[in-house]
Amino acid sequence: MNLFADLLASAQGSTVTATGPRIQQRRGVEIKSARELKIMAKASRIVATVLREIMDLVEPGQTTGDLDAHAERRIREMGATPSFKGYHGFPASICASINNEVVHGIPSSKRVIKAGDLLKVDTGAFFEGYHGDSCVTICVGDVGEEAATLSRVAQESLLAGLAQIRAGNTLLDIAGAVEDRVREGGFSVVEDYTGHGVGRNLHEEPSVFNFRTDALPNVTLRPGMTLAVEPILNAGSKDCRTLKDRWTVVTRDGSMSAQWEHTIVVTSDGCEILTDRGD
Repeated sequence: MNLFADLLASAQGSTVTATGPRIQQRRGVEIKSARELKIMAKASRIVATVLREIMDLVEPGQTTGDLDAHAERRIREMGATPSFKGYHGFPASICASINNEVVHGIPSSKRVIKAGDLLKVDTGAFFEGYHGDSCVTICVGDVGEEAATLSRVAQESLLAGLAQIRAGNTLLDIAGAVEDRVREGGFSVVEDYTGHGVGRNLHEEPSVFNFRTDALPNVTLRPGMTLAVEPILNAGSKDCRTLKDRWTVVTRDGSMSAQWEHTIVVTSDGCEILTDRGD
């Protein structure tokens, strides 16, 4: 989840409350212990389970509010708390973004899902003090060729980035691999939002870019780092704008957008995908 990237620099910690995670002070890049990784794996399995269920459940005629209700119920049934609900006031347990909506779409009982929609569902679970975070793009029914290709390239760019993750490589290795696959596919990388560290905090350092940049130090990866890697692609221009609800981000040119995300842990010779859905 790339929620609230503009707030990442000042909001790095979270504890659970009745309404959701509460923001605390930043902690910097963290290396997780074996105990912490076991807990994160459980949180991430909850996220993976919920997303797999939603992918199976989605059909035309449902509302994004229906999906949000399912996600919250299942997250809580599995002993966790929705990471997103109440975070900076976000009102739901998932972000549901359709077609030209890029990120942070607010679920609603009035938003009906239609055949041909490109639906992005992003969610997180807070379990025993740690978060898991993941996003999928769902082709609802028979989508157009461009939308299907956009989703496929977005997923392939995520996998290309993950293939660069191992101890001793750097964040720019991830970014370069993602950017190259996106460019090869003829699409644009959304530069306004990035991946991030994840663990005790929904958003931790470092920022995980999807394009080559000198904006931040090129962090070297170490075993035990936990990252949320999440390429976001637009079919047209990379430029985005935020709607009046102050959450939903859309493409400026009205083009389609796709996103895939996994929470991973860096290992000595690769990475383990903690939110692996088994598909």
